[in-house]
Amino acid sequence: MTTQGSFLQQIQVPPPDASRRGFLWLPLVLGVLLMPPRATHAQETLPTQSSIDTTAAAGDADAVEPKRKLVKWNEYDGPVTTVRLGMVFLTDVVDYNQDSESHQQFPDLAPDVGLRDFRFLLKGRLKTKRPISWTLGYMYDGADEEWHFRQTGVEVGFPEVSSRLFFGRTKEGYSMIKVMVGVHGWLNERSQSNDAFVPILADGVKLQTYLKKPRIHFSFGGYVDDLSEDEKFATSDNQISSRLVWQPILSEEDRSLLHLGVMGRLFHPDNGNIQVRARPGVFLAPYWLDTGKFASDDGEVLGAEAFYRKGSWMFGGEYNREKVHAVVSDTNPVFWGADAVLAWNITGETRTYNAPGAFFTQVSPTKSVFEGGPGAWEVVLHAAYSDFDDGLFNGGKYFRVTPMANWHMSENLRLEFTYGYGVLDRFALKGGTQFFQFRLQTTL
Repeated sequence: MTTQGSFLQQIQVPPPDASRRGFLWLPLVLGVLLMPPRATHAQETLPTQSSIDTTAAAGDADAVEPKRKLVKWNEYDGPVTTVRLGMVFLTDVVDYNQDSESHQQFPDLAPDVGLRDFRFLLKGRLKTKRPISWTLGYMYDGADEEWHFRQTGVEVGFPEVSSRLFFGRTKEGYSMIKVMVGVHGWLNERSQSNDAFVPILADGVKLQTYLKKPRIHFSFGGYVDDLSEDEKFATSDNQISSRLVWQPILSEEDRSLLHLGVMGRLFHPDNGNIQVRARPGVFLAPYWLDTGKFASDDGEVLGAEAFYRKGSWMFGGEYNREKVHAVVSDTNPVFWGADAVLAWNITGETRTYNAPGAFFTQVSPTKSVFEGGPGAWEVVLHAAYSDFDDGLFNGGKYFRVTPMANWHMSENLRLEFTYGYGVLDRFALKGGTQFFQFRLQTTL
């Protein structure tokens, strides 16, 4: 077995560029600056928190406010609109332990430290009779060292028909894992098929409807890339996405819910070319699954998702299948993937669920470490499999199992401790790799 210096063999993981070391500590510094004053004895225990959220606002998941407000300077209640400033800053650390076959597949893997995400988010509600909310996201991309607009637009509510309409740059609405805030998820990265088949954002119009009595959520969106041609997420010239969710169980009393959903997506690849690829569950790693670019007129993605939550336990999974028309070979290759997760908040917290948007939000500690408590500890076991091989297309097959622990020190500061073992079947080799990952995350 070939081993490239693991955490167990090094006191410090050396980043490729010493100037990047600051990324590791800045979130912690920001988190400490945002900590609230220590609570008095009478204030230490918060009221019982709701496990079902019924709010809806522009930006969907990205617009959901934390249960407790540690600072007030980031909010403004004006005569025309409210304004709230949000922020995300997180850094990743990774190390690898490869067997000989994995080393042949990727001989240049090395310990790394890097910026994962740095963005600002403004949002608010207009003081109008009809509910109108807005959001603006601005993110620094460390890969190309440029700033980009992210979730940005206006949403108009139509309570008469239990609906709302969003105009702008947003998430397509395919898959709860894609809809919910990435930094609020139980994993540090989404599954390979989810990332490969559906881009994170799109420009267009999205309609969402939530019927309270039957507990049904429906979304439908149409998107084009006229304003986002140069963005990384613009992998299609145009597309439509839809999602239908039924919540047969939705109980605040016993903190239980059952979420069942199906989703679909039709698209025309950008400039008639498509490339289906994914990283191994590590943002700092190269793409491990990759079909390469090939000509295609159109494609479709179909999926299903199911999640069950009971108190501090949650179990669920997702299946995705992408069928693409390849022009040159005149074939229709099919790529697919599935994953399953089991999560348990061992300190007793219940992960809140937003019913109108049909997604989970963050874990909120009953008592944060800054209030003298343990924070919230969440342990997770995740397994994912992806198959990007079909006929002439050899993107690879990949399986990964990931046990990990999330320490939600507060709603603003989170540490992630991740171990993963993955097997890649590609390049006529089947290589096994151990992953040692750590994330430091600050949000506002």
